[in-house]
Amino acid sequence: MNASDAASSRFGRLRTAMDESPPLLWSFVYFFCLLSGYYVLRPVREAMAASSDIEAVFPPAMIAFFADRGVALNEFTLQVIFSLVFVIMLLLQPVYGWLVSRFPRRVFLPVIYLFFIATLLLFYAMFDSGIAGRGLAFILWITVFNLFAVAVFWSFMADVFTNAEARRYYGYIGAAGTVGAFLGPALTKALVERVGIANMMLVSAFLFSVCVVCIFKLRTWAVAREAARKQVSGEIPMGGEVLAGLKLIAREPLLRWLAVMVVMGVGVGTLLYNEQNAIARTMFSSAEARASYFATLDLAVNSLTLVVQLLVTRALLSRYGIAPALLIPGCAIILGFSILSASPLPLMVAIVQVVTRASEFSLAKPARETIYTRVGREWRYKAGAAIDTVIYRGGDLTFVWLHKLLSAFGSSVVFGAGLLVASGMTFAAWRLLREEARLPSERATPAPAANAP
Repeated sequence: MNASDAASSRFGRLRTAMDESPPLLWSFVYFFCLLSGYYVLRPVREAMAASSDIEAVFPPAMIAFFADRGVALNEFTLQVIFSLVFVIMLLLQPVYGWLVSRFPRRVFLPVIYLFFIATLLLFYAMFDSGIAGRGLAFILWITVFNLFAVAVFWSFMADVFTNAEARRYYGYIGAAGTVGAFLGPALTKALVERVGIANMMLVSAFLFSVCVVCIFKLRTWAVAREAARKQVSGEIPMGGEVLAGLKLIAREPLLRWLAVMVVMGVGVGTLLYNEQNAIARTMFSSAEARASYFATLDLAVNSLTLVVQLLVTRALLSRYGIAPALLIPGCAIILGFSILSASPLPLMVAIVQVVTRASEFSLAKPARETIYTRVGREWRYKAGAAIDTVIYRGGDLTFVWLHKLLSAFGSSVVFGAGLLVASGMTFAAWRLLREEARLPSERATPAPAANAP
């Protein structure tokens, strides 16, 4: 089969999938706009986090507070940011748990996105007027937004699609998101130095507004699917404790290994992220130049992700299950860190970061999310969100401080530690697969109790 025939065949499979499952189109639009809106802003966040001008990130009062205590805040920029993000996640977890426990899906899903849209408009005003401390506030906001918004998206997809459908379609849905993630940094790269950072907030706000429309459209299919399978409707508040997610993670082996895998994956990403920020800080002097550099990295990540999603992900998940999609990224990261520990060149750091992030987005993430189609609502909306927010940022916090310690001994030591972390991630994936094999092939009918898979 030549390239033209192969492309026609792949397009034909996609068209057939859309004919079989009408909600796919709205899922594509939803994830496309979500990631496009986020990636418009991500290079701005990276540029600020890597800034050598501390006054562009932190408010004057905070700088003075640390200076009075003999601490040079510019030496701990990322450590302070990640610590604050973790504290915010801890505070928001019971708020999120209360929201999803007390309100039906048709209420809490739009409310989450409308809140983020409103705050984006506030940031537009802050950046347009040059308010001090806007950099830190924005970095914290977008970091929280990314985890909650994407976690909620995949939880909702598990309401719309069965496990069999997820294995067939999640690669396509991920590809739609990747196209959006490709467009986002492209827009930033083309526009940010012309129109300024403030106006990029308005672009993202519009894209997130489209996500709200998609939620209302997809809700119809979620309700119909739950009714057909005689499962408890997501239109009924799920009840339960606001901290049920964290309790489930502590109690259930599958969720524990999933959390360990996520933490180890965060570890390798955080070590790379810190090294990349150090490189950007020395290479570029302005926020706009750093934003353009990080946009270029995002374009490379998303290009590779899209290729894998279109050519590999669907075939792996539908034919062989989630095992290859979980284990291949670990092996690739182990290889990359082995190379970096021997030769930590800046170009090689960028290449390994691209491969690491692309393998996570195109293979590991869709594979993990298919597991949630086979468990109950509290597992999906509470435990899944807890793993993707509090547990995720706890891993960030741990490894950002670990990097600070290890970086004193040089990049080779950092990447040597990363090699051990990548090995731990791969072991956790193997243990997760053993627990996943015990789940039913589809979510039980009638629906299980709220605290059962």
